[in-house]
Amino acid sequence: MLTLIHAPLSRSSRIVWLLEELGAEYEIRYVSIRRWDGSGAPDDNNPHPHKQVPALLHNGALIWESAAVVQYLTDLYPDCSLGRPPGHKDRGAYLSWLAYYAGVIEPTALAHISGATINNPAQARLYNDMCAHVIDVLTRQTYLLGETMSAADLLLASALQWMRKILPESTVVDRYIRVVTDRAAYDRAREIDSKPNGFHD
Repeated sequence: MLTLIHAPLSRSSRIVWLLEELGAEYEIRYVSIRRWDGSGAPDDNNPHPHKQVPALLHNGALIWESAAVVQYLTDLYPDCSLGRPPGHKDRGAYLSWLAYYAGVIEPTALAHISGATINNPAQARLYNDMCAHVIDVLTRQTYLLGETMSAADLLLASALQWMRKILPESTVVDRYIRVVTDRAAYDRAREIDSKPNGFHD
């Protein structure tokens, strides 16, 4: 059984979405987390090393951090259209985008949003280069890997839903968000996430 360590309306909400896409059998362990506004608190029932989310338990293994959980799950379900299993022609690009999201997109965007790029030309250049690259790719094709959605798109679009200003105002980005989130599994995940104390059926 897959057990998702989850706090509603958080980074782990994207993993609920992915699990719904996979048609996986899973259970949710709801935990409290410290929120950006100072509310909430770490939960002793959370196995994540920093008491954050997401974390995933599977057959005694603990997997944490969104990109790692996404890769683990799509590898676990190799027939899912959102993954690119070993041997697939897009495997390298898929892994690269997962790492790029975790190592470049989110850190540079958060630095920009927090104001860290204002007086730091090197940080500003990294952020601007990231934005130009992502928008250029999405101008030329529908999804990050081409014309078929992957879980890398799920990662990026979920972040943009959470905080649109990760990327600059752009009709290309707005179209991308609409296309990626126009899915039945996304709607099911939102419904699960909105349940009080959330109980997954």
